[in-house]
Amino acid sequence: MALSKSLYIRGLQCEKSLWLKKKKPEVLQAPDDGAQAVFDTGTSVGELACELFSGGERIEYTGDFGSQMAKTKELMGHGTKVIYEATFCFDGILVMVDILRIYEDGLIINEVKSSTSVKEVYIDDASIQYYVISSLGYKVSAINIIHIDNSYVRGEKLELDKFFHTEDVTEQVKQKQADIPQILSKFDEILSKDIEPEIDIGVQCSNPYPCDAWEYCWREQRGIPEYSIFDISGLRNKKKFELYKSGVVKFEDIKELDKFNASQQIQIRSELSKEQIIDKEAIKEFLDTLSYPLYHLDFETFQQAVPEFIGLSPYEQIPFQFSIHKDDGKGNLEHFEFLAEVGADPRYELALNLIKFIPQDACVLAYNMSFEKRVIRRLAEIYPQISNELMAIHDNIKDLMAPFASKSYYHPKMQGSYSIKYVLPALVPEFESAYKDLNLIHHGGEAMQVYEAMAYMPADEREAYKKALLAYCKLDTLAMVKVLEKLREVAK
Repeated sequence: MALSKSLYIRGLQCEKSLWLKKKKPEVLQAPDDGAQAVFDTGTSVGELACELFSGGERIEYTGDFGSQMAKTKELMGHGTKVIYEATFCFDGILVMVDILRIYEDGLIINEVKSSTSVKEVYIDDASIQYYVISSLGYKVSAINIIHIDNSYVRGEKLELDKFFHTEDVTEQVKQKQADIPQILSKFDEILSKDIEPEIDIGVQCSNPYPCDAWEYCWREQRGIPEYSIFDISGLRNKKKFELYKSGVVKFEDIKELDKFNASQQIQIRSELSKEQIIDKEAIKEFLDTLSYPLYHLDFETFQQAVPEFIGLSPYEQIPFQFSIHKDDGKGNLEHFEFLAEVGADPRYELALNLIKFIPQDACVLAYNMSFEKRVIRRLAEIYPQISNELMAIHDNIKDLMAPFASKSYYHPKMQGSYSIKYVLPALVPEFESAYKDLNLIHHGGEAMQVYEAMAYMPADEREAYKKALLAYCKLDTLAMVKVLEKLREVAK
């Protein structure tokens, strides 16, 4: 059996997924841009961690694992103390160790992760490495997971010893060793057959990782519709699969409405009747909290695993752009926007422009205000000289999402979501394709990735993406204007 540690982890999550990867890979979906970004982050963090143990030798990945193993053995025989990507194979199980430290009394395995904590799946990852290397006759003294410490705050320089946290998982790994031969035997049995394992969909489809056979297993094999009981908002996964096991998949299959909470019942009733459900009084109460002129506000942010700027923590949201639509309450709109230049810390200039465009006593409207408020609070912490002005804006923010989150206004087209990407086309049909029709950037994930990438683009390409970012963020606040207009209309 030929098995890598990634295939081993795949098999632990779902044996059918392992079989498909080996026997029927054409049904698997390629990683999307988001998944690729996560992978790239992992690679760059892994390379950075090598600097904790400088002076080592790297085994270059060539795909020729025989030569990689031979090189590993050669370096170990010549007294090399640190090897990056040391390669070993036992009984067809191939592992590559991120950072291997070699001492006279044993080896230390260091597995690097770009997350901020140790997850159970990382223990499984380290366990198969321990199994292979110890089975080859090497003494393994310790196994560490090296991960990012999210409490770290960057100063003038990046301090790797503080940025990374090393956690000894030796005992947890040893506890798993007795089960590994049986697990591998089971995998071998499954892979020896040409018949696809009969494994139903379940919680394993998304835990610990989203499965790349989702479309095949859910849509093609099980016929789960695009919109089903799995999309009922606030319903726990366990309950969803209980319904599925009992034959309840479509909304039409639901017979006992009282098994669901009030919010879920609204969604179900609306879907079955294909009618909107509107609580005019609740909407009026919300509208009464607003005053004019009204400033519709939206931020775009990006994150860095490795903080580039002073005062940043890993994965902290860094605002680089905002859009504001000012509504005077008389049908007149005024638009303000800010987009930071790439390559420098955008936060201070953004904060200054924010307080320039929004008066301290203004009523501000955001969609999912917790995000905007969190960004502003952080800016106020960093820049005490303008914290009063920033916190005045913060304290005056209202949440346009509130009537939809409470289902005071629910439309079947929302499909259980109160994201503005669902709310907007439901309430304002002429905006149904608004985000799809945008050039280059269609959602926040793309905006985030593009902004960082712009620093490395040719000037003409950078200019095209700059225009696209401005158009995207402008649409977010224009969408808010249109949604509010609709709320006012239905509340009459």
